[in-house]
Amino acid sequence: MFMNELNERDLDRIIEMAWEDRTPFEAIKFQFGLPEKEVIRLMRRTLKGRSFRLWRKRVNSGVSQKHLKKRSSEINRFKCSRQRHISNNKISKR
Repeated sequence: MFMNELNERDLDRIIEMAWEDRTPFEAIKFQFGLPEKEVIRLMRRTLKGRSFRLWRKRVNSGVSQKHLKKRSSEINRFKCSRQRHISNNKISKR
């Protein structure tokens, strides 16, 4: 799916998911078909320059778990345990 095919609600949700430390890029790709490279491009175009640099620094730090390789092996799901049961749809957590 290309960014120009996404509606405003989907774009907002992708940006929200990208800001969340525990939401991996793979979850964004699973729900929206947008690979990490495209998420980074979207964030670069959407955020102010300083905000983008801070986001990238955080994503690449040890704090963030945006990459499945950096995650604890105990975490084996994309969604929060308190979130309603959702299977491969685009329902927002709001």
